[in-house]
Amino acid sequence: MKNINKIILLVGLMGSGKTSVGKRLAKRLDLPFVDGDQEVEKAAGLSLIDVLKCFGQEEYRAGEARVMKRLLQGNPCVLASGGGSFVAEQTRKLAKEHAITIWLKADVDILYNRTAGRKHRPFLEGNDSHLKNKLEEYIKEEYPFYSQADIVVETKEEAVDNTVSRVVDAINGFLKA
Repeated sequence: MKNINKIILLVGLMGSGKTSVGKRLAKRLDLPFVDGDQEVEKAAGLSLIDVLKCFGQEEYRAGEARVMKRLLQGNPCVLASGGGSFVAEQTRKLAKEHAITIWLKADVDILYNRTAGRKHRPFLEGNDSHLKNKLEEYIKEEYPFYSQADIVVETKEEAVDNTVSRVVDAINGFLKA
């Protein structure tokens, strides 16, 4: 693969594989990996859960948009976005200008299996019995925005390296088009 001189932005719901795929993709492409959620935490000086508790969802999203703006105007990297950050129009516009966007699309069962029991996901707090319904709501609300990505890669129950290979193939196809 030729040198990539753009940001590779991974978008998708929590549990779609943005971080696990992103870290290995960055290694494969010889680019730095940046985790959008960690960057929001650094900027706020708080965990994502604490940001939500202290400031509410609206301010959380505003802070996330500011962080994504900074990151999307930065150097080439593999950037795992926060789950809902691509919903913001400003983020999508900047991504069109500065990034190749890849939607890691997963069905509700895969998302459920990957997120059930995880306590560090602020938008999925509560018990797992309501998790599937909450994920289905997010799918309905956010998939129309994710569908605007340049590339769509279905994530499956497979080894992460297999998903990474399919992402690399999709990037190659996109760059040749």
